[in-house]
Amino acid sequence: MPIPTSRTKEAGRITIDPEKCNGCGLCVDVCKDFSIIMKDGKAVVSDQPLFGCIGCGHCMAICPKGAIKIEGRFTSPEDLFPLPDRADMASYDALLKLFQRRRSIREFKDKPVEQELIDKIIAAASTAPMGLPPSDVSILVINGKEKVFQFSKDYCEYLESLKWMVSGWFLTLMRPFWGKANSEMFRDFIRPLINTYTAYMKKGENYVMYDAPLALYFYGSPYTDPADPIIAATYAMTAAESLGLGTCMLGGIHLFIQSGRAARKFRKQQGIRTKSREGLFLIIGHPRVKYQHGIRRSFANVDFLN
Repeated sequence: MPIPTSRTKEAGRITIDPEKCNGCGLCVDVCKDFSIIMKDGKAVVSDQPLFGCIGCGHCMAICPKGAIKIEGRFTSPEDLFPLPDRADMASYDALLKLFQRRRSIREFKDKPVEQELIDKIIAAASTAPMGLPPSDVSILVINGKEKVFQFSKDYCEYLESLKWMVSGWFLTLMRPFWGKANSEMFRDFIRPLINTYTAYMKKGENYVMYDAPLALYFYGSPYTDPADPIIAATYAMTAAESLGLGTCMLGGIHLFIQSGRAARKFRKQQGIRTKSREGLFLIIGHPRVKYQHGIRRSFANVDFLN
């Protein structure tokens, strides 16, 4: 039974040219669906796969003789490209410096992000790993300061209808069901966040997206691995940093546009295709400020299993 996604519910089709196959078995090693087996010294398609080819392309990409073709699930031989030489890759030190230079930027020049840079960011994000191919991640591109402001204004008008969720009586009522951590989060973070968004928007100030010239919303479908939109957004953020742009991830929008009739209406109004378990907004622009120092961060815990 093929694994379904919103884009396809069929298995990929594997073709193996026995004349080209040298029997190395690499394809069998990398196929975790058991879709390929060795028979009489040659790789052949199995009639007892685990699910059916998911179209990851591993077997096609590793074959040294070009004997394997995958078609279906938005994968084809035309998608193959030569891997960059290791000498052209960023070193660990160079990559670490890129990560260290990035800080959350909320102050942007009044300058649009060039389409060429947007295309590069999306191209880099499309290389992100996914739980199951083909990717079920969608991107809403809000390009232009005016469009970003209008989205933020629409969002604040929508939030006005949800203020009962952060009222004192509702938080008191829900505490036994939510538990201490959720109650504290709603009281000390979500309530002031909603109040700040809506209060400043009434004055014409965009504290939702900080007058950014570009915003990208990464979200999934009901079939998506919840991590996929977050990983893709992280790739986009890193790519934007490498292009000299400033970025900031925003966690105060996605959560509130998922459940209920009003949320469904808002998503439709904004061109968001589906609700998504996880999602992330990323604002991008030419930075108006320049930081002189980085700040060392740490994890809550790093435990090594004995």
